[in-house]
Amino acid sequence: MKKTKILIIEDDETASYLMQSFLTECEFEVDAVVTATDGLSYLKIKKYDILILDLNLPDFDGFDLLSSIKKDIAIPTIVVSAYSDTPVKVKAFKYGASDYLVKPVDFEELEARIWAVLTRNENITLKNEKTDLFEIKDNTIVFKDKILSLTSVEFDLLKYLIENQGVNLSREQITNHLPSIKSHRLLDNHIKNIRRKIEENSKTPKYLKTIYGIGYTFSFV
Repeated sequence: MKKTKILIIEDDETASYLMQSFLTECEFEVDAVVTATDGLSYLKIKKYDILILDLNLPDFDGFDLLSSIKKDIAIPTIVVSAYSDTPVKVKAFKYGASDYLVKPVDFEELEARIWAVLTRNENITLKNEKTDLFEIKDNTIVFKDKILSLTSVEFDLLKYLIENQGVNLSREQITNHLPSIKSHRLLDNHIKNIRRKIEENSKTPKYLKTIYGIGYTFSFV
């Protein structure tokens, strides 16, 4: 069976070694480097399935690196950082992070997050093969061949829902993943606004459906 290939870019050599050792024991194929320069070199010569990226690197701003990678290479990225404040998390997601973990990292949680990100990425690839109704392009979402007019929060929310197509997402899952949405009430308001832009009748939604008592799910019909 083909192993999932992971690249770690982490300047703390001890943390990097421990992470690499754990993930290798989980039967991933793992490379680890301590600088952004080496990381970019590895990404150019080898195809990885997922990237684990520390934001605080000695030779490159982590956000600039994340943005650069997302422009040139389609790879899901989990940011691992000591920064726990919400603005930094929000910025990381805006720059293209697939997930965000605060140090010190629980390795079992990291493994679970890796599988979750890989599954989402696999699902969106399959969906793109089946339909071109919704298409994510850079920082826009195309619906029925037209670019949707979305706020940055609406874009992040709809993108997250599309990537988790068919999954019943609780309000807690959504707000935890999107720190810019600070309450369930705000989430509900954003959902209403998105429905107005994609549904023929927002009261009987075809795509963005409410799972009563839980949250929301997104389905292609």
